[in-house]
Amino acid sequence: MQHTELKALIERQLEQHDANDWFLLVNTYQDADIVEVLEELAIEQTASLLVKLPSPQFASLFGYFSPLYQDALLQVIEQTEQLRLFKAMARDERVDVYQRLPAQDQQQILPKLAKQEQHDILKLAAYEAGTVGALATSAYVAIADNMTVIDALRFVRHNAANMETIYQVYVVDKDQRLIGTMSLRELMTEQDNAVVGDVMRTDVISVHAEQPQQDAANLIRRYDLLSLPVINGGKTLIGIVTVDDAMDVDVQENTEDFHKGGGTLALKDVSLRQVSTWTMFAKRAPWLIVLVFANMFSGGVIESYEDTILTYVALVFFLPLLVDSGGNAGAQASTLMVRALATGDLEMKDWLKTLGREFWVALLLGLAMAATVYGLGHYRGGADIALVVSISMVAVVLAGSMIGMSLPFLLSRLKLDPATASAPLITSIADFVGVLLYFYIAVTVLGSA
Repeated sequence: MQHTELKALIERQLEQHDANDWFLLVNTYQDADIVEVLEELAIEQTASLLVKLPSPQFASLFGYFSPLYQDALLQVIEQTEQLRLFKAMARDERVDVYQRLPAQDQQQILPKLAKQEQHDILKLAAYEAGTVGALATSAYVAIADNMTVIDALRFVRHNAANMETIYQVYVVDKDQRLIGTMSLRELMTEQDNAVVGDVMRTDVISVHAEQPQQDAANLIRRYDLLSLPVINGGKTLIGIVTVDDAMDVDVQENTEDFHKGGGTLALKDVSLRQVSTWTMFAKRAPWLIVLVFANMFSGGVIESYEDTILTYVALVFFLPLLVDSGGNAGAQASTLMVRALATGDLEMKDWLKTLGREFWVALLLGLAMAATVYGLGHYRGGADIALVVSISMVAVVLAGSMIGMSLPFLLSRLKLDPATASAPLITSIADFVGVLLYFYIAVTVLGSA
């Protein structure tokens, strides 16, 4: 259905106040499509529609809203409805929402939940935001190693309705330490009287709760897992990370990297459609102001070679071309390095090898571009100017590429986000170095004015 048609149906619900018709609409269309329309309404209108739904549908739709919109909804929903929502939400989503609540609201909500729900929240909320433990859910199936296969299957069937996924079950010992795993297929195809501990797989891929969330996403992607067990320091199984959660982490991390790569502070938990003018200003202004001062250095270099420029005016024509080429080459190299470091394709130990290869690649690029501009340089200023422009092209492309490749490694070494090596930052540094090289080469070849 077209977005406009679905929006018209939802707006009709606001006028008719027909709970049954609204319930039927929610069960007919995809949650993601409905939420996309609801986010365009006033927050009070969206809340009035959500509270009319039974708890499962209420919680399902709520999970599709952005965190910022969820927080806004909770501010206008009565506490009785908040409690109903919390009881129906998926365990990992419930923890995420709980952690964003003001302390006063947390103290009011928590005692009204069931003991098991309180335990789940407090256990996972204890982990720092951005760690695997904060991402994990406790809705997993764990079976004992001394169970028979038939008993394990009965256990899975009995608990399946409340679990995030049942396609992978985990085997624990009497102390709840993770010791093995079995897929549901493996469990169903074993003999009924076989003991789980004898037929389980012991080569379990797991992740520590204190590791960054991106580590879990990388492991799930690398090994094509549907879920990944999360353990603590004592190897106790505390939860799992599912593939859909890993996809969310990848999207979030990639979005932050794109924002930083463009010289913008990351927009977290908010879509571009919802962000305010002031927030956009605050996210974009810092880098631009910093780069204004950085670009002043390039102006200072140009001023110091004013006499040379007056003598060889043709040099000015090639200045934008050369500095832009160096900046573009640096931005290319930086983009490749940032992405490779983010995915684990490159590590710090690869720095020298990568630097050497990038040097030869940049040299070839510089020579190709120098050959391109030589004729134009000869036409505009003669053989001497052509020589200056060609040599400068090789030098600035080499310099820009080396800067673009090295800065992400340097930031990674300093335990900073390599994505901070944004294209505007690389370009500004490369511009300064390019201007300096260009006029130094010009003076060397042509002589000082």
